[in-house]
Amino acid sequence: MENAKYDVVMIGGGPGGYVAAIRAAQLGLKTLVVEKDKLGGVCLNWGCIPTKALLKNAEVYNLLKHADEFGFSFDNLKADFSKAVKRSRDIALRSSKGIEFLFKKNKVDYLPGTATVTAPGSIQVEQPGKKSIISAKHIILATGARPRAIPGIKIDGKNVITSSEAMVLPEPPKSMIIIGAGAIGVEFAYFYNAYGTKVTVVEMLPSILPIEDREVTKTLGRVFAKAGITVMTETKVDSVVSGKSVKVTVSGKEGTKELEADVALVAIGVQGNIEGLGLETLGVKTEKSFITVDANYRTNVEGLYAIGDVNGPPWLAHVASAEGVACVDAIAGKKPHPINYDNIPGCTYCQPQVASIGLTEEKAREKGHELKIGRFPFRSHGKALAMNETEGFVKLIFDAKYGELLGAHIIGAEATEMIGELAVARTLETTYEQIVHTIHAHPTLTEGIAEAALDAYGEAINI
Repeated sequence: MENAKYDVVMIGGGPGGYVAAIRAAQLGLKTLVVEKDKLGGVCLNWGCIPTKALLKNAEVYNLLKHADEFGFSFDNLKADFSKAVKRSRDIALRSSKGIEFLFKKNKVDYLPGTATVTAPGSIQVEQPGKKSIISAKHIILATGARPRAIPGIKIDGKNVITSSEAMVLPEPPKSMIIIGAGAIGVEFAYFYNAYGTKVTVVEMLPSILPIEDREVTKTLGRVFAKAGITVMTETKVDSVVSGKSVKVTVSGKEGTKELEADVALVAIGVQGNIEGLGLETLGVKTEKSFITVDANYRTNVEGLYAIGDVNGPPWLAHVASAEGVACVDAIAGKKPHPINYDNIPGCTYCQPQVASIGLTEEKAREKGHELKIGRFPFRSHGKALAMNETEGFVKLIFDAKYGELLGAHIIGAEATEMIGELAVARTLETTYEQIVHTIHAHPTLTEGIAEAALDAYGEAINI
């Protein structure tokens, strides 16, 4: 690799870097990926994929607890927590190795090591006992982000932990305080509650999943309360003291109080991985730990780009992948399709699942739209009844003047799969009439989408 020359070098092999690399190779560019840890980044190794494996275990365990509703009975149900964790780690390893196969298939070079950009077009890669200099016409930074800490609160990895440690605890703690009720906090609340942990969620904003539609968050809050999860909104964390247990002092609507638990999980957001890349020497512009880029993901330094979490929100794997493709297409001289950041699906994989795209009702009204809003409850849904999954609803928001779909919000079984149809609908600027005139197979959960559209215009059939 010494003095090797490439058209494009990716620093980081997560969902942004590895997808961009494959796309670059497909376009005939000589491509290298440098990754200091495991291919797949946080998403495949510590985030998206292994957490979904854990959540599936929790879903199955909760289902078995109610097996009598399906006509099954058994004695002495046991859950092996360590096997759930092992299954999750095995899936992460398999996913990471799958990327190595894709690199070989697409003729992408891969170099394990720590990369520093020493000058425009020049990268130093450090490996144990060796340093290499790589030249590249274009360098794409795809180093991702990591959990953000609360100032003054020490994360010790034992009693005060992040999502990474939460995935590999040797056993479920008897009690846990989760600081932050975004997607990560909510998913871990569901997971550990299923395994018997007494969970308390603390959120500074007025609702859990603060960016979601208020009707959705109210429903999820009610479901969590029914499951025994304590949710404290509009509550600020003042201090965290770790010893044999964790004591968290909070203040909010009910004054100041001290909470105590075995473990505190900090899940309040992320910060960009910008350290050690040589950005200060090059004079790369950053803001609040994130790299500043233009519409084609170019930094202020010629030939240097940044994609995915390291350039700021939205911090989603599918956004990183889309930015990677768009960035490489621009480098190759193609006309990349611009990403519509107002049309990014968001998913939370607790049960019931939450998925959304477009405007919430509140945001749509702020923008001055006159609205038609339709809802279809899962309790009125034949397929949901057959599945014994009657919690939740589909909510669609239309512009009253033109009938255009402005936003879609689902809480319920398989919501994260259903949202795909609505993403396509929004991309095509679909109207109410086009949705209701699309015949949906019966019985399927997606029938609820058509019913919600009908309800918006007072024409619902099944409610």
